Amino acid sequence: MSAHTLTTARRTAPGSVKALRGFLALDAVVSGGNGLAYLAFPGPLGELLGVGRSTLLELGAVLAVFGLAVGLLAARPQPPGLAVRAVIDVNLVWAVLSVVAMELWFEPTTAGYVWIPLQAATVALFAALQFTALRRLPA
Repeated sequence: MSAHTLTTARRTAPGSVKALRGFLALDAVVSGGNGLAYLAFPGPLGELLGVGRSTLLELGAVLAVFGLAVGLLAARPQPPGLAVRAVIDVNLVWAVLSVVAMELWFEPTTAGYVWIPLQAATVALFAALQFTALRRLPA
C-alpha cells in the first residue's frame, strides 16, 4: 500500500465526519445552553459576572441563534466545509473578543475574570477540534 493510499484512507475515514459532527453538536449544545441561560437569567448572571443585563440579553440571543445554526449543521450527514469554516472563524473571533471585551468594556467581578477566559478557551478549543476534524475530510 502506498503512502498516498494510506493518507487518502486516513482523510476519508468515516470517523472523521462523525468526529466533526460530534464537535459541532457539542458546540451547539454549549453555545445554545449558554445563550438560553443568559436570556433566562440576565440579571443574576450579570451581577455574578459583572456584565450588564442588556449585554447578556444580546449575547444570549446571538448564542441561542448560533447554537441552533451549528446544531442544524451538525445534523447534516456531511456538513459543508465552507459552513464549518464559518463556524470555526466565528468561534475564533468570539474567543478573542471575549478577552478584549473583558479588559476594555466590561467591569468583571472575580467570577467574571474566571468565567470569561474559561468560556473563551472552551470556544477556542471547539474551533481547534473542528478545524482538525475538517482537515481530515476529503477536499
